[in-house]
Amino acid sequence: MKKLNGIHHVTAITSSAEKIYDFFTNILGLRLVKKTINQDDINTYHLFFADDKGSAGTDMTFFDFNGASEVIKGTNEISKTSFRVPTDEAIYYWKKRFEKYQVTHFEVKDMFGRKTLEFRDFDDAEYVLFSDEFVDGIASGTPWQKGPVPNEFGITGLGPIFFRVNNKELIDKVLTEFLLFDQIAVENQFTLYETGLGGNGAGVIVEYRADLANGRQGFGGIHHVAFRVDEKADLDDWIQVLNKLRVPHSGHVDRFYFKSLYTRLYPGMLFEFATEGPGFIDDEEDYETLGETLALPPKFRGMRDKIEKLVRHIETKRSDKVYNKEYID
Repeated sequence: MKKLNGIHHVTAITSSAEKIYDFFTNILGLRLVKKTINQDDINTYHLFFADDKGSAGTDMTFFDFNGASEVIKGTNEISKTSFRVPTDEAIYYWKKRFEKYQVTHFEVKDMFGRKTLEFRDFDDAEYVLFSDEFVDGIASGTPWQKGPVPNEFGITGLGPIFFRVNNKELIDKVLTEFLLFDQIAVENQFTLYETGLGGNGAGVIVEYRADLANGRQGFGGIHHVAFRVDEKADLDDWIQVLNKLRVPHSGHVDRFYFKSLYTRLYPGMLFEFATEGPGFIDDEEDYETLGETLALPPKFRGMRDKIEKLVRHIETKRSDKVYNKEYID
């Protein structure tokens, strides 16, 4: 088996598609690269925020399920998403930015030899910024060139994903024996694992918490994490592995923007394997207009009139706007 390349994307649940669009666009400076529907629930938006070109390994996505309750945080869950910034200096820029925009955040601290900054959104969802300075590994993406954050400080991709668990032995077995991650380091109750070329974009951080009850999904929480594979043939290989382990899985799922495979290897966590491409620049939207229209994969395009009546309009046009790069004293 080839090792996984790293983190492909993280999908979370939000209480408001409009608010998460504003937060990720105007505060975090990530680019909305696709405004589409949940392909398993056409009543629900699926918003993809990523780097300038919608590169694999850079996108966080959101569902806004109707009637969703608030997440109950606990153990045995995917607990936090992190993002990569280029330097330690960028971490301190973000601290000032969060102060200016009254975003809940904490003090800068070191974690596994890297500067980090933890923050929250309006749903109290948990995020961390990781500095890439002095960290080798899988390459990151490109900051949104026309967004509000100076390029040298901009978010360039996903960092390590946090799992909170009460069974250290099982998660270690899942990550090292089944998913072929390497255990890198331990700090207090946290253990860092990496795959592929390693680095921030290929990491999982496991937090051991046996004192908590199980978490429950809802808005402000994470729905699933996806790991990167090169192509569909790699999904075939993983299907064979899961079959040998007698682990239930989805089989091939064509999401149009990438091809996927879903499974649960640890209680409470949904894992996806997703191909690097083909990506978000397609026959409906070019580079300049990514995320500005309600985009639909081909199998849903005959239902456009129905879908447009089911999902409310959200204004996401940015190609006619100019964002000034915002330096903060």
